[in-house]
Amino acid sequence: MAAPGVGGMTGRNVQSGAETSFRRKARGKLPGIRGTRPSVHNGQLLVSTGVPSLDHILGGGLAVGTLLVIEEDTYSTYSNLLLKYFVAEGVVSGHEVFVASASGDPQTILKDLPAPLTDELPKKSVQKLEPETLGKGEDSMKIAWRYQNLPKVESMPLSSSRFGHYYDISKTMSLDMLQLVKTHSFYYPQMISLEEAYSSSSKMTCDYSQLLHSIQRAVHQGGFDGSNPQKGEKNILRIGIQSLGSVLWGDDICSDERPHNVHSLTRFLYALRGLLRSSLSVCFITVPAHLIQNKAITVRVRNLSDTVVGLESFIGSERESNPLYKDYHGLLYVHKIPRLNSLICDETDTKDLAFKLKRKLFSIE
Repeated sequence: MAAPGVGGMTGRNVQSGAETSFRRKARGKLPGIRGTRPSVHNGQLLVSTGVPSLDHILGGGLAVGTLLVIEEDTYSTYSNLLLKYFVAEGVVSGHEVFVASASGDPQTILKDLPAPLTDELPKKSVQKLEPETLGKGEDSMKIAWRYQNLPKVESMPLSSSRFGHYYDISKTMSLDMLQLVKTHSFYYPQMISLEEAYSSSSKMTCDYSQLLHSIQRAVHQGGFDGSNPQKGEKNILRIGIQSLGSVLWGDDICSDERPHNVHSLTRFLYALRGLLRSSLSVCFITVPAHLIQNKAITVRVRNLSDTVVGLESFIGSERESNPLYKDYHGLLYVHKIPRLNSLICDETDTKDLAFKLKRKLFSIE
């Protein structure tokens, strides 16, 4: 009868005195970064593209660490607009922004961003309702008497804490709002001389090395890759590149079926994708796919991208006068959806997508 007593005493001593290495396994928590939310499908951290309807098509948003390629429409009208939406969403969300272009000064792109639709009207209406509710008498609030001394929760969240915003393209964003975030710019004509752009054989040479180094520098200095930890609240780096692969970048894939720089663009995308995977950054690139002479390069670009969306504008085409498309300005094709942390991807049920540009808003239906 003594043995059980000794065993029980020993067990109690182990529980009270000795520490074990057992730790309860807890689910990993995603970092709470403003302007982001976790995906309901795979738990990946998402950011908004700036167009809520496009976020829905892409499975809730654009995953952090991924590359989105927009195949431009004929005149680059709507692809440039989507790029501005993407950058504007970063400014409103308080993200760091990197803009690169070869056709125009990136500072001009930043100054031409659409203004966000304000929520002043809902806030005023909420403020008007509060005095009326509190002044109806004791009967209306008897059930919540114990909560009246607690701090009030904002009925309308701050615009930087929301996921996805709507923008008014008839107005431009204020300079005061732009100054609240850190911006980087890369203007190709200022970064490279004509002697470097053209070789002695008059063939265009382009390796995108300076652009890649500028992005790497922004990622490293901002601590987005973890090498230099960010102080305080973590943030996202948004990278926007306009018309990558065009002649203005010194590339000849849009002017020659057998280009001299056949691997320059794909090499850059391969290196960029690896950089994005290991950092809190996301990239949005527009590519003039309709001008690329060798379609094998287009296939390689799609394979090296996480998400690929194509735009077809009705401007100058027969569909512009077709009564079937009278309410729309173009078609949208989803060529590729990322498969992250899963074997399948969340594809939209609707394959026939069209976009239209209203007086103030851009929408996809």
